[in-house]
Amino acid sequence: MSYVKPAELATRIIDAGESKVFMSTRDTLIRAFMAGAILALAAAFAVTISVKTGEPLVGALLFPVGFCMLHLLGFDLLTAVFTLVPLAWLDKRPGVTLRPMLRNWGLVFLGNLAGALTVAVFMAIYFTYGFSVEPDAVGQAIGQIGEGRTVGYADHGAAGMLTLFIRGVMCNWMVSTGVVGAMMSDSLPGKVIAMWMPITVFFYLGFEHSIVNMFLFPSGLMLGGDFTIVDYLLWNEIPTVIGNLVGGLAFVGLVIYATHGKTGPTRKRPGDLVSVDQTPVPTTA
Repeated sequence: MSYVKPAELATRIIDAGESKVFMSTRDTLIRAFMAGAILALAAAFAVTISVKTGEPLVGALLFPVGFCMLHLLGFDLLTAVFTLVPLAWLDKRPGVTLRPMLRNWGLVFLGNLAGALTVAVFMAIYFTYGFSVEPDAVGQAIGQIGEGRTVGYADHGAAGMLTLFIRGVMCNWMVSTGVVGAMMSDSLPGKVIAMWMPITVFFYLGFEHSIVNMFLFPSGLMLGGDFTIVDYLLWNEIPTVIGNLVGGLAFVGLVIYATHGKTGPTRKRPGDLVSVDQTPVPTTA
């Protein structure tokens, strides 16, 4: 399988961020909608597997199928553009300024939200036969997830908010590693393997992903979860979005940019001679 070296990887990441900024509004919204919808279906799939098998690890191992599909189809998640687009801005690519970057983030957010909400409604209908019966075991589990990861955090006050934020940071550390990992290979198997590993880690450890939560929590409300929209926004979605931004940018994007995109000067090797202009001159045998 092909392998892209880190220096070239850094250039690919910056190029990808630049391309997102100049994408049309129509294409940005369509691609974001589909990304949110596919990731929501993957979350429903993983929860269903976890409930029916009684083994969360199996659900986590299979959840990345949705992430891989949406990425290979060229659809966009907010967590990905949080990492990619700022690097094009830092690299001073022509036309990439703060306003277009924020525009891209806003459009992707709206598209992801619309896609995730659409699947949330579809799955709520699916779990309840059109709201004519009580939700099945999977539907009840989704409602409990929403309750535990909103009022559950609120019960711990500031400590709960800190935990929520850190889970958001660690989530996009892993998810963005999957995003850039897909660029490390030009082969389909290589891309899938590079994405699958960190996405499994994020899902099994219960980190907070803003787009997955756009499905889980609205769906949970429709399925009888004992929490409110305000609980969801204040004690999950808003802190999670901020944590995702910090995690993806600080621990993936900026790290790769700093050490592979803008490498520091090479240190002088022992035994090198130095010319008058301080240029190292390699010694010869």
